[in-house]
Amino acid sequence: MQIDIEFNSGAALPMDAIPELSRVAEAHGFGCCWAGEANNKDPSIMLAAIAAVTSRIQVGSAIYHILGRTPATLALQAVGLDELSRGRFLLGIGVSNPTIAKWHGLPFDHPLGRAREYIEITRRAMLGEKVNFDGKYYSCNAFRMPFKTSGRKIPIYLAAFGSQMCRLAGSITDGVFVNMANPAEVRRIVAEVRQGAQEAGKDPASTEFLVKVRCSVGKDRAVAREALSRVLTFYSLADFYKELLGRMGFAEEIDAMRAAWKASGFHAARALISDRLFNSVPMIAATSIEEVREGLQPYIDAGATRICIPYIPNSEDVVGETRRFLSAWKMS
Repeated sequence: MQIDIEFNSGAALPMDAIPELSRVAEAHGFGCCWAGEANNKDPSIMLAAIAAVTSRIQVGSAIYHILGRTPATLALQAVGLDELSRGRFLLGIGVSNPTIAKWHGLPFDHPLGRAREYIEITRRAMLGEKVNFDGKYYSCNAFRMPFKTSGRKIPIYLAAFGSQMCRLAGSITDGVFVNMANPAEVRRIVAEVRQGAQEAGKDPASTEFLVKVRCSVGKDRAVAREALSRVLTFYSLADFYKELLGRMGFAEEIDAMRAAWKASGFHAARALISDRLFNSVPMIAATSIEEVREGLQPYIDAGATRICIPYIPNSEDVVGETRRFLSAWKMS
């Protein structure tokens, strides 16, 4: 089972620490360094810095949202990162959500159609084809890379948890990126992605399932839980995740948290996180690396083919704590 790391899930790390931490991750057996995008620190800068100082570990976007750039621009960034990393880049794409659409002053509608067209243009452009595409949502005419690409088929992962998006991921991408889903939801997602692959005439076994499980390690489990609770609160208040968490059996808790947030703010919402909710989401508050490993097993059993573990620091020494976590991983 390949275990990956994601840097700066909560934007806690200074950018100049990322290259050194990526070398530590490479030395201790992690498979890929992922970087996300929302209002985080720019993932392209992080991934370029990681690619430039490492030689084996993969680098991946988790997730570039389609609102942030045109398909042609993303294709240029992707082949650039792939060239810099000498063929180690993995491209994760997602449709984002209405809140992020508002940040960019863009519409959020028809996510399935937009994702399908966006991925088609991006894939063709990354392969160096001359692209002439006039779709319902995107167009790209007479575009071709102004240089010869490597010809490598850069793997594309689609962020998905809704049924239709899961089937789309199975039909047109190399894998699915799963966030905030417990093992029962992972099983459902795996089944629906494989159904989409089968309907498209693909081998369902060829699809990768990359599941994100956040963790924090401290001498005091309560401190680690407190750090993770901030992330859980963010997702409980975010677009779309309300539906996912509701499907997992927490509709009442999430409604109460959202009401408290609107009335009294973020910390009031966080105070309502129950043990039942916390213990049922993909977050591991641990006192050892061994406990983290044990906590990953249910997700592996549910169908994950690789796991990404964003590390959430629980002390003020965010760089040193993250370094210690990475260094301890292989020795466990």
